[in-house]
Amino acid sequence: MGHPQHGGNGVNPEILLKGGYGHKLHIWDLQKRRHLQELDLGSEHQMALELRPAHDPTRAYGFLGVVVSLKDLSASIWVWHRDNGKWATKKVIEIPAEPADPALLPPLLQGFKAVPPFITDINLSLDDRFLYVSCWGTGEFLQYDVSDPFHPKKTGSIHLGGVVRHAPHPRQPKTPLNGGPQMVEVSRDGRRVYFTNSLYSPWDAQLYPEGVRSWMVKLNTRPEGGMELDPKFFVEFGDLRSHQVRLEGGDASSDSYCYS
Repeated sequence: MGHPQHGGNGVNPEILLKGGYGHKLHIWDLQKRRHLQELDLGSEHQMALELRPAHDPTRAYGFLGVVVSLKDLSASIWVWHRDNGKWATKKVIEIPAEPADPALLPPLLQGFKAVPPFITDINLSLDDRFLYVSCWGTGEFLQYDVSDPFHPKKTGSIHLGGVVRHAPHPRQPKTPLNGGPQMVEVSRDGRRVYFTNSLYSPWDAQLYPEGVRSWMVKLNTRPEGGMELDPKFFVEFGDLRSHQVRLEGGDASSDSYCYS
């Protein structure tokens, strides 16, 4: 996804269908500035996007979100890990596309008759127990127990916005929302999760051509797993595009957790 033509003006269908949006991970030795290994997920798996390593420095694994499959528009989560001295990957979660009436879809998706999940962000709680997944297309936000990273268990799901669903927030139950769960941040104690709904204006316009009205929400989580929307927390930004979330004092992806 490094070339400007791949994303500067939105998703280019020709490049996407030719498998040109990135489907490899590259391992580097940063001290020696040397490329060590290439991990190819297969050209079907387009847009290898967000990487989240385990916070515990003794755990040699992390998670990767893949935006879309050319086979069936599904999205997926992969684990990258050490395997006999080398790095390897394994797909551990697959999220299917949702069938939809083409009349309800933006032009980009009408021919597919479905809404892809479009995983645009993932985040890992500080204790490495829960993984949060933003499905910006379908409007679903998912929580998985990844205590065993190779066998995740789904522990929570909420809907907000979405290309077809337009699910409302409890504070404004009669107001349909657009955009969907996008950039996500988790508090240090893991009890609060926040996310916004705007990705990038050219991409916003393709999936939500009516114009994204920007907002941010908060979810409360349970230690044993599970989550629910905070009915009192709903911040509207209007035409301003809310994107990245950072919490005062640190959060689950803060650089204050870097180890030497």
